[in-house]
Amino acid sequence: MRITKLEHAALILEEAGRRLVVDPGGLTNPILGVDSVDAVVITHEHADHWTGDQLKRLLDANPGVPILGPSGVARAAEGFDVRVVAPGETVEIASWTLRFFGGNHAVIHASIPVIENVGVLVNERLYYPGDSFYIPLGVEVDTLAAPAGAPWLKISEAMDYVTQLKPKRAFGTHDGVLSAAGVGLVHDRLKAVTEAAGGEYFALKAGDTIDV
Repeated sequence: MRITKLEHAALILEEAGRRLVVDPGGLTNPILGVDSVDAVVITHEHADHWTGDQLKRLLDANPGVPILGPSGVARAAEGFDVRVVAPGETVEIASWTLRFFGGNHAVIHASIPVIENVGVLVNERLYYPGDSFYIPLGVEVDTLAAPAGAPWLKISEAMDYVTQLKPKRAFGTHDGVLSAAGVGLVHDRLKAVTEAAGGEYFALKAGDTIDV
């Protein structure tokens, strides 16, 4: 599987010429001309993880492509046909096996309601937790998309999360809120804990790819 990191939290996964798009949100540059998409996965309803404009672009290039997300996404994405998925559910679409975990977004502040969030394990190789630190029980994580910067996390929490999961590979995502200097610091910290647990860290920039 080839993983392409886009800006902020968006990913494009490719296998055998087919694609899966994850979290095409508002902090990501317009996703144009991406075809052969079998599905779009949205982890939760916040606008940095999906926008109507991004979905329209993907649907224009891939008419009828299924959109998967928790019920909060289905309510927020009015006018789009969203297939609701929940933690504990497994969905097979074309060559993609999607296992969903979690349930709730990480707490941002006591004054802000906690919303639904699903993490997704793709083809047993990539785990992307969305905006959470959920531990997928019984899963030996091959490759982790590790949250790098957000209003709901501090670097020690991200480091602890990587340390708990002990992935074979990790890269930072959810980094659109970080400065160029700040993201470098975060990469250094996540690299240290990934390597301490025996894994390999990839400091991906937007447009970079890794094969897993």
